[in-house]
Amino acid sequence: MMSFADIRAALDASVPGLRGDVDGNPGSAPRAASLRAAAVLVPLVARPQGLSVLLTQRTAHLHDHAGQISFPGGRIEADDADAIQAALRETEEEIGLARAHVEIVGRLDTYRTRTAYEVVPVVGLVTPPFDLLPDTFEVADIFEVPLAFVLDPANRVRRSRLVEGRERFFWAIPYGARNIWGATAGMLVNLAEILALEARPP
Repeated sequence: MMSFADIRAALDASVPGLRGDVDGNPGSAPRAASLRAAAVLVPLVARPQGLSVLLTQRTAHLHDHAGQISFPGGRIEADDADAIQAALRETEEEIGLARAHVEIVGRLDTYRTRTAYEVVPVVGLVTPPFDLLPDTFEVADIFEVPLAFVLDPANRVRRSRLVEGRERFFWAIPYGARNIWGATAGMLVNLAEILALEARPP
């Protein structure tokens, strides 16, 4: 079973790169020429049965990524010191998880979305007990997925859909009735790739 120490070591050894919605989709690009800086928290929660990943379901009326499953996060504002502080602030605002419960241990590859966001995913270790208070304007639901499920390559699939007359490919990680796909699934695949390297025997 993977531990917090394993995750910290894997992220320490990883050099963040760049990936995004354009991967596997030649000729596609973000809608806007300029990208908006954003950050999300990838919260890994210590549960008695093993580590889990905390995720949110966005409300259906939002302008971008409505109804999709995502990590807590949002735009990096001028008064945020860096991406880490932005991710922690947005997490507090969206789901009420106090930053005192989060230990930042590293980051994943920067992810560029088709909706013109350049997202820095920050990985944080979360130790219960903690209270959550979702912002009901942005968050329809909060749930957890076992990390072991996310790390298993058998649980991820490559799917496609027509967007503006062109077939676009993306990662998806179906979990029961939940459909984790797009940028969130891409970031989870990135996490799985980094942790798989740590799990390999020397």
